[in-house]
Amino acid sequence: MDAKLTDLSSECIFATSRSSGPGGQNVNKTETKVELRFNIDDSQLLSSVQKNVLVAKLAGKLVDNDTSILITSQAFRSQLQNKIKAINKLHELISRLLTPEVPRKPTKPTKTSKEKRIAEKKQTGDIKSMRGNLKNKELEE
Repeated sequence: MDAKLTDLSSECIFATSRSSGPGGQNVNKTETKVELRFNIDDSQLLSSVQKNVLVAKLAGKLVDNDTSILITSQAFRSQLQNKIKAINKLHELISRLLTPEVPRKPTKPTKTSKEKRIAEKKQTGDIKSMRGNLKNKELEE
């Protein structure tokens, strides 16, 4: 699966609204918040395998009949910067989800680590047994 997705923005639907982010009085009169919707099923740029992977991994986070990704950005005072940030978020999300997971290789503890663990346990046991001997001696006296 190829994670190189450079021009997904052509398949995105953008909506703007008033932001609650920084901007002072400018926030009250300009629409700087950007909502990006990307419909996975309608995409021409993704293969059917990629679509299935995305739908499976984003199962609980999809909107619009479980086919669209919704990303919002309101970090900047500029609508253009928020739009760029939303596109970057989409690209990062999709590339991260389409990157195959590397399976974990099970490992065994080394002989030295086993010996060290047993030695530490023995030392702790010796310390505790010495405490018991002290208590027994005090009781006898």
